[in-house]
Amino acid sequence: MVWVQFILSAAALVYAAIKLAEFGDVIAVRTRLSGMFIGTLLIAGATSLPELLSAISAIRQGVPNLAAGSMFGSAMFNMFVLAVLDLIHQNARILRRVAMNHALTASLANVMTGLAVFFILANLDIKIGWVGLDSLLIMVTYIGGVRLLQGGSPPPEPTTIDDEKVPSLRRAGVGFGIATVALVFITPFLVGSANTIAEQTGISAGFIGATLLAATTSLPELVTTITAARIGAYDLAVGNLFGSNIFNMFALGLTDFFFTGGRFLGAIDPSFAMAGLLGLLLTGMGLIGNLARVERRLFFVEIDALLILIGYFAGMWFLYFKGIGV
Repeated sequence: MVWVQFILSAAALVYAAIKLAEFGDVIAVRTRLSGMFIGTLLIAGATSLPELLSAISAIRQGVPNLAAGSMFGSAMFNMFVLAVLDLIHQNARILRRVAMNHALTASLANVMTGLAVFFILANLDIKIGWVGLDSLLIMVTYIGGVRLLQGGSPPPEPTTIDDEKVPSLRRAGVGFGIATVALVFITPFLVGSANTIAEQTGISAGFIGATLLAATTSLPELVTTITAARIGAYDLAVGNLFGSNIFNMFALGLTDFFFTGGRFLGAIDPSFAMAGLLGLLLTGMGLIGNLARVERRLFFVEIDALLILIGYFAGMWFLYFKGIGV
């Protein structure tokens, strides 16, 4: 029964998140935001909202490790999606065609992930009110990074909007709000069933978060990225994945506002630093693939994409073998 609840709630969550991303795209078009901003910030934030809501729901159910596993696992899964796309689109070679500006996005994702890992290990017991200083520093880094990305993004190209095909800004805003409410309602059922699965199988809640829950909450990014790649919007596809990793770390800090049992990062098992470092490592591989632009193949497989795939599966095995969060 718990698996049925998980599958149904996951399907409902994915549908709501996809609609959220669609309406977010309309808002971006109607307000004429730059393409870099659309992929890296707006759509990435919209498709990453399930991770934030699942983290909030997890701490309310008393499983902070499930929340941390979902965040770090999602960062790893996003890079797995990037590698798969790079392998599938043999003619496009996505990592070599996207803007060099994405190197800045990937670097910011690594900085924020590195900060999160450092604060989990350092365990700095300093709070402002009930919120940890470490969480506030992560959020401040996000805000500064967003300003930096906005300053480095190219201005939007003037385009003519087809009013018959593109919904109005008001309709998009209403749809965005309804989809958000739906996510808030659905997420507790998904998190609750994931926690029950962990209890029934004897697998740690942290590992379930880093694998099952992370992959489920990352499905909106997967669908949005595949759709963007199909229409040739490679910058949007890559920006969505790197941007989601940035937003996930921001969400990790923001979750502290909803955690009243002390510092949220202090409540996370230190072993989750390994999951964070694996996410940082895979994002670094994606960054190298974006910067190097070297055509190296092993038979028909691109070396950089292959290394990311190997790193992801080896990392999942390592986390399972170590039993993170036990």
